[in-house]
Amino acid sequence: MSLAGALVLFFVIWFMMLFVVLPQRIRTQEEDGHVTAGTPESAPVNPMLARKAKQVTLLTLIIWIPTCLVIASGWFTPDDLNLFLKLGAPVAGDGY
Repeated sequence: MSLAGALVLFFVIWFMMLFVVLPQRIRTQEEDGHVTAGTPESAPVNPMLARKAKQVTLLTLIIWIPTCLVIASGWFTPDDLNLFLKLGAPVAGDGY
């Protein structure tokens, strides 16, 4: 795996984890009982973005490091994931 590929994989996992973590432990202005003028009632009181960014980074590292090791080790190749080859399906160019 190249360095660019590893970085792309890291950021893809990071953003996926961000969307998992963002909606957790949110207290809305409606629940708090104080709605700021000009904002919707569903706006968060304290989104804790810095804390969530740290959590997302930690979760990403926990997932990313083993993933990179598995990819770099060669345990799995793209052919291992190709179900058409494993199931004996016809391949383009075989007269079909």
